[in-house]
Amino acid sequence: MASGDSRGGVPLAAARPAGVALGYWQDRDPMEALETAAIADLLGYDELWLGEMATFDAVALAVAVGRSTVRISFTLGPFSPAVRDPASLAMSVASVAALTGRTTRLALGASSPAVVERWHGRSSGAATAGLRAALAELRPLLVGGRSTGGYRLRLPAPVSEGAESGVAPVTLAAFGPATVRLAGLAADRMVINMCTPATAADLRQQLDAAASAAGRDRLPLAAWVPAAVDPIDAGLAQIRRGLAGYVAAPGYGEMFAAAGFGDVVALARGGAAPADVLAAVPDEMVRAIALVGSRDECLAGLREHVLAGVDEVVIVPVTAGDDGGRRTLTALAPFPRGGLADAP
Repeated sequence: MASGDSRGGVPLAAARPAGVALGYWQDRDPMEALETAAIADLLGYDELWLGEMATFDAVALAVAVGRSTVRISFTLGPFSPAVRDPASLAMSVASVAALTGRTTRLALGASSPAVVERWHGRSSGAATAGLRAALAELRPLLVGGRSTGGYRLRLPAPVSEGAESGVAPVTLAAFGPATVRLAGLAADRMVINMCTPATAADLRQQLDAAASAAGRDRLPLAAWVPAAVDPIDAGLAQIRRGLAGYVAAPGYGEMFAAAGFGDVVALARGGAAPADVLAAVPDEMVRAIALVGSRDECLAGLREHVLAGVDEVVIVPVTAGDDGGRRTLTALAPFPRGGLADAP
């Protein structure tokens, strides 16, 4: 297919992964994150997303990755402003940018009550209002201005006024209607996770409507997508474990039910033990939200996300049976010309 061809207004030449997100798979050695980062950098991926789970502090990890890689840029987060205040967030981004010399962006998200309340002892109430306030405070800080409390970065501002086109200073992780509206109103990019292409298309429409209502241009939409090229059974199990925790969640349950897995959703929402929910998740449910199979099958799935309106597909490589995700990242690596539509 010619690189200029398009469907639904989306050039298929753009159907290429834009970045890599570290999966922090809980059944793997945490040090594997450094290997994945090095592979992504070597293969020419543009952007590395460094969030936080239960292992590394993302800022410390980004500095370590910066010293062991050459060129890849960073997006830190999504971080919850209920855990990190705007001054700390700005300091984190400026620190990584100064210590690594890399373009460094920031992503915000509400996180979960379990993380915010039980892990960090903070309130998770009024999450959308907290995100809105954090976005407003971060705007001046990230370009070297003062916060409402008078704080100003002592390090160089990580974002300059009139930064080059395509650099998104603040990304918002969103899924529910309130956070999607906020993204359209106040963020520079929105990121989604663990979504079917159909749900991605719906969120794209919601984001466009929110941006239009705010008098803004179309915003980039990124999607974290688990991926495993030629996986072994343990690779599928790795995605299944990550997916199982989403089955009963508001919005996600409805998404999975619409995709034909209502029985699994009913089991999860009926109070079944986590192990029973995990056992009930079929391979087809894994494939609904992940790129799984041969290289061609994964590329076809990636294109589905692009045709749904995703601008930046961010690969979350499976590592069971594929150390550091090398096989998957190599197979899906960016191409210097024409994108995946022209790849052999």
